[in-house]
Amino acid sequence: MVGVDEVAYPDSLLSEGEQVVAHKHPHFKMLVFPVLALVLIVAAAVAAAVWARDLEPPWDMVGLIAVAAVGGILVIWLFLVPFVRWRTTHFVVTTDRVIVREGVIKRTGIDIPMQRIHSVRFEHGLVDRIFGCGTLVIESASDEPLTFDDIPQVEQMHTYIYRQVNDNPYDDFDARGGRGQGAFQPEDGRQERYGRA
Repeated sequence: MVGVDEVAYPDSLLSEGEQVVAHKHPHFKMLVFPVLALVLIVAAAVAAAVWARDLEPPWDMVGLIAVAAVGGILVIWLFLVPFVRWRTTHFVVTTDRVIVREGVIKRTGIDIPMQRIHSVRFEHGLVDRIFGCGTLVIESASDEPLTFDDIPQVEQMHTYIYRQVNDNPYDDFDARGGRGQGAFQPEDGRQERYGRA
């Protein structure tokens, strides 16, 4: 299996004979602002706590409690929630489908069978290229194109999906006139793969 992330996708969620080709979380780029927010919150909380300690009792304790409460709420809202969202979002390419899962309390998912995918393309601007990620756009039969942002190694993921979509033995051409055999058979009986990389 190629490109599998450190945390393997559970085999119990795969169909019989289905194999994971690639498993990724969104790129850590989506955590840049939450990490910056965490640093600023901690710095502001330390400064506020130092100021609160100089207050007269019992206001010093009230001030410390207020700083801790506000700081905790901000850390949960601006850092922990985005981090959990990042950690629980999975983008998986298997031999049969593209799987997207996200959320903890409200879990959502999308499954796109490979045979329904008409085209796949990627987009990445300068910032995405610096970070090594991008947007993947998948067009499937009779549906609006689905867009997935912050996909790490987006060109590789594009290639994995393209190969799975086009790795169909029925798309191969038999030089003797048949389709679906996936082999070119010259007169001397040798078999050569036709049209394969």
